[in-house]
Amino acid sequence: MISGLYAITRETDDTARLLAAVQAAVQGGAGAVQYRDKSGDVGRQHEQASELLRLCRRRNVPLIINDSLRLADLVGADGVHLGREDGSLQEARIILGYDKIVGLSCYQSLKLALAAQAAGADYVAFGSFFPSTTKPEAARAELSLLRQAARVIHRPIVALGGVTLQNAESLIMAGADAVAVIGGLFDSDDVSDTARQFTDLFIDETED
Repeated sequence: MISGLYAITRETDDTARLLAAVQAAVQGGAGAVQYRDKSGDVGRQHEQASELLRLCRRRNVPLIINDSLRLADLVGADGVHLGREDGSLQEARIILGYDKIVGLSCYQSLKLALAAQAAGADYVAFGSFFPSTTKPEAARAELSLLRQAARVIHRPIVALGGVTLQNAESLIMAGADAVAVIGGLFDSDDVSDTARQFTDLFIDETED
């Protein structure tokens, strides 16, 4: 089950720094970690993903691989996150098996999310809700999309794109079960404390 803070890694060739940052995020309460690296350096990707998997397994936190079914399969990751050009859910099930997590990007489309749910996706992701330095050209999603999705989607709903401590609560209140965060988490001076603050937003919402 994907819920709470969904930490997405910064791309870096400094593996020790990457591991330290993810360790801090997990200590702060991150419920899942996604490894994201677009460098094309397969050796680095394999090394980093393998090390992250060991770290996450020690804390019982799932490691999801962004985009690459091949890498997820090679390292035995807990799942994969697929965009529209990264392969199908059916292919992911064949390669990874039915016990792995498969999440799909649904962008600004409730129709895509409904199709993903019908096909058996484990979670759906919408965005970008706010300006993002990772994908500055990404089209914007509206909060109303989360409210609509919460009524008809019975899988975890992940909100992403420019998420910070200042705007995350609006996503949670609109229906997000998890928020996917890169810069708003890993660019902070204290990653563990920031992760804890994100996690507390979900606790507060549950209590309300």
